[in-house]
Amino acid sequence: MDAAQNSAAVPPEQVFDWLDAEANRRAGAGLTRRLRPRPAAGAELDLAGNDYLGLARDKRVAGASAAAALRWGAGSTGSRLVTGSTELHAELEHELARFCGFQAALVFSSGFTANLGAVTTLSGADSAIVTDKYIHASLIEGCRLSRAGIAAVAHSDVAAVKHALSTRRTQRALVVTDSVFSVDGDLAPLPELADVCRAHGAALLVDDAHGLGVLGDGGRGAVHAAGLAGSPDVVATVTLSKSLGAQGGAVLGPRRVIRHLVETARSFIFDTGLAPASAAAALAALGVLKSEPELPGKVLANAARLAEQLTDAGFRVSRPDAAVISVHAPSAEDAVNWAARCAEQGVRVGCFRPPSVPDGISRLRLTARADLSESDVDSAVKVVSACAPPRAATS
Repeated sequence: MDAAQNSAAVPPEQVFDWLDAEANRRAGAGLTRRLRPRPAAGAELDLAGNDYLGLARDKRVAGASAAAALRWGAGSTGSRLVTGSTELHAELEHELARFCGFQAALVFSSGFTANLGAVTTLSGADSAIVTDKYIHASLIEGCRLSRAGIAAVAHSDVAAVKHALSTRRTQRALVVTDSVFSVDGDLAPLPELADVCRAHGAALLVDDAHGLGVLGDGGRGAVHAAGLAGSPDVVATVTLSKSLGAQGGAVLGPRRVIRHLVETARSFIFDTGLAPASAAAALAALGVLKSEPELPGKVLANAARLAEQLTDAGFRVSRPDAAVISVHAPSAEDAVNWAARCAEQGVRVGCFRPPSVPDGISRLRLTARADLSESDVDSAVKVVSACAPPRAATS
């Protein structure tokens, strides 16, 4: 009996039996994942989310979102090229581009779709992509869909990027990196990468999701801080769901890049547009950031305080280049249990395990916010320390 005949004999109720084996395998490795719905207003101290400026619940931001939903409706009603573009979308694109220092911007329904659109439309089968091995999953998926020749090089290794560009076999090339990497929160060497790109005729695409609102003059982002905003060969992507407390994403770059995306990016053309309420919330949050430019400095100060105290407590802690801090755990199971114990003690922290961590090391992931007090930071460190598993301080 051949494979086709054998597979046809499988009863319908057994077709997905292989999923049980996969679930058992993940459970044995400590990699089970579960949804944990939170209440609208919890008593926990949140060091797990990405609301860096504390604007998700700001009345100015939430109020703008509610007002937009009442005026424009709950959804955008269609793709951006049909009925999904509103005056709010156009205003948001204009304000994002102006604030971050780029010629133009294009708003997507998420940061994930923005990255898919940027990578796939700025590359192709006749081009090469050089990426950092630690780039975000959305960028990785874009590379897979691009049909380009891909070289994934060692983390933050400018020499490796140079070698890959100098040995490529195509004229067109795109270098892809995060600005602030989402696992450890370290900053990419953006000026050096730009120099290498220019020496080898390549474009630079930077995912600035964790830089916007935290780094640069007034929170204009890591690309702006590196002096690359508005450059004709640099494109940035951002999310509206972190510092701006809303939802959605955007691509920022030269006008001809944005025009190309509008006409060719499948994750833009065939996707329902961002809800007007989210666009209005992001606009309002951007207005708050402009009026309170001290907020990014508060984020960085709290991140530094968290990292310093956790290091003093004996843990292996990442350097806080922005808002993200990681603390190594002895194992995936230890990381899960550690995070659960912290939650029981009133502090919510992130838990990163394979395959979310490119180096295979499980971690707690903490995020600083502008609205954290010194006592909040002190309390969080005490809880993390008290709940730590054996060997955590030496992992």
